[in-house]
Amino acid sequence: MTGQPYAVRVPRGYRIGSWEVREPLASGAFATVYAGGRIGDARPGAPRRAALKFLPTGTRTPRQLRHLGELAEREVELLGRLRAPRLIRMYETLTVDDPGHPELDGATVLVLERAETSLDAVLDREPRPAAGPALLAQVCEGLHQLHHAGWVHGDLKPANVLLLSDGSVRLADFNMATELEGTHGYAPAFATPDYTPPELLWPEIDERGTRVRPSADVWAFGVLAHTVLTGTFPLPGGTAQARCAAATRYARGAEELRLSPALPDAWRPVVTGCLARTHAGRVTTEALLRQVERAAGAAPSARLPRLRPRRWVRPALLAVSAAALLGTATTVAYTLRDPAGPVSAAPPTCETPGVYEDETHGRGYTAGWSGTWDFTVQRGDGGSQVRELQCLLRHLHGITEVGAVDGDFGPLTHGAVVAFQKGAGLAADGVVGPRTWQALRKSADV
Repeated sequence: MTGQPYAVRVPRGYRIGSWEVREPLASGAFATVYAGGRIGDARPGAPRRAALKFLPTGTRTPRQLRHLGELAEREVELLGRLRAPRLIRMYETLTVDDPGHPELDGATVLVLERAETSLDAVLDREPRPAAGPALLAQVCEGLHQLHHAGWVHGDLKPANVLLLSDGSVRLADFNMATELEGTHGYAPAFATPDYTPPELLWPEIDERGTRVRPSADVWAFGVLAHTVLTGTFPLPGGTAQARCAAATRYARGAEELRLSPALPDAWRPVVTGCLARTHAGRVTTEALLRQVERAAGAAPSARLPRLRPRRWVRPALLAVSAAALLGTATTVAYTLRDPAGPVSAAPPTCETPGVYEDETHGRGYTAGWSGTWDFTVQRGDGGSQVRELQCLLRHLHGITEVGAVDGDFGPLTHGAVVAFQKGAGLAADGVVGPRTWQALRKSADV
């Protein structure tokens, strides 16, 4: 970190909780990370060392403090709720109570799993690392775990890919992360230009921020893969500004995507699938993971557990999202705070809705990969739930005027839902709540 500015300057030897600050590890615009050593005896199994991420406070303006507080809340919420093999682990959060140091007083400190280096540092030493394909497979696995749990990273780049001492990868720095509300989430209007998809370079912003989708992470992965495997960015330009202009021209169809000749043949369809001009044309994260594993020659990762309902309410959207089933310690150590429970199996395509068993709702049908019961689909939101809805309407209930099976809850799909609700004796309001889901997933032969 020689010569780099510190977002938060903390003296060596400073103590917070049961931790002592040691050497600085990294610093960015919003935080500084220090090595930390535990003071005194640790409980059995507790780490002796960690990374202490200090988010700034003190002399900032009220607006800056509010913004920084929101960034901290995003990361704390995600890491407090998710634990997955490819996501950095958070041990605890602390708040500095030290009026004698106003520049530190009130700062939030995240106590994180300690990494040895970052992919950014690796690329500085070796622009095309020999281990690049294997690292990319792990990065993609982490994205899949994150998206599967209903979150978008929002700032995937080499600096936010960390490597532990055994060489395994962890995704980190989730202060731009957002939880999905159907197909979208809302994130701050900040991003790293080279890894930002064209549609978000000059986005429309409202009071909740910028609307982002998992496809934004897919684009970023495509850029990352091209950079790791070739040592160059996939779009031309000597500066980030020039490359952003090229990305905009590409998205408008005024320029073609010209991948580096150094990109291995096996990776060309992978990168091309990530860097589609529009979000709708990009590969899904699950399909991407399987493609990346094949291209990298990596063993297939374990299938993640199916989602089950967890109940939460956002005032702006009556949406009930999904929680996750605990994976086994020997395969996928993937957990959320919600308790585990029974889940149903579903086929990967919607042409033939599959029979499932559910302890609460009994026997019925499902389609696609969606397994959530309590999910209210509103116009423009719903993602895989909308695709499942469209599949069930078309292939189980014979309502063909449903529109394309594309996850877009447009007028045709809305009209099909209203028609189905009228036929099923439900309130014909076009809102797909639990009662409509239950009716959709039932048929005369179950």
